[in-house]
Amino acid sequence: MKSFFVCCTYLLIILPFFGCQNNSRVNDKYNTMNNDLNIDTIVLGAGCFWCVEAIFQQVEGVVEVVPGYCNGLSKNPTYEEVCSGSSGHAEVARVLYDSSIVSFKYLLEVFWQTHDPTTLNRQGNDVGTQYRSAIFCLNASQYDIANNYKSKLEKENIWNSPIVTEVEMLDVFYPAEDYHHNYYNNNKSQGYCKYIIQPKLEKFKKVFGTFDTIK
Repeated sequence: MKSFFVCCTYLLIILPFFGCQNNSRVNDKYNTMNNDLNIDTIVLGAGCFWCVEAIFQQVEGVVEVVPGYCNGLSKNPTYEEVCSGSSGHAEVARVLYDSSIVSFKYLLEVFWQTHDPTTLNRQGNDVGTQYRSAIFCLNASQYDIANNYKSKLEKENIWNSPIVTEVEMLDVFYPAEDYHHNYYNNNKSQGYCKYIIQPKLEKFKKVFGTFDTIK
């Protein structure tokens, strides 16, 4: 479990980006960028959000990746609550992307090829409902595309086991505490980053190529 590699010594409650009068600076940035007609958003869960963030930061056309929590039982969950499994939330990454550069279908391709969508509530040694494979959609179009893509993969029998990825509508997204943001880039020598995230990035680069900059 990644809690083995990191000691969480403080709690920070961040309000969700909608339904609040006092938005955080992260959410103000989100709202500002979404005024651009080319900027779209998808929320993805594929195990530890440090991994998901690091991978999608390298996708050309991705503007911002924000780790967080969503679709659980409680409001304003903390990392400790989510890791305990008691909150029902998934660890996710909110991916903002320029649709004139990268398509939603391409992001789904990256999503399915950079984690195991057949292990229920588990990615490697990270075990629990918070690590479930899931696509949290913001509109009906995303929901239909994601489900159709999932059905296509199931028919192709790419994996030996059934796909357990959930496709749901997004409820509320809560940005994670500040120290989770840009975690891999800020902690490359840390154990989890070296032995778990780095191999995932190497796999991504082999399949999708490399880019000169990490956005």
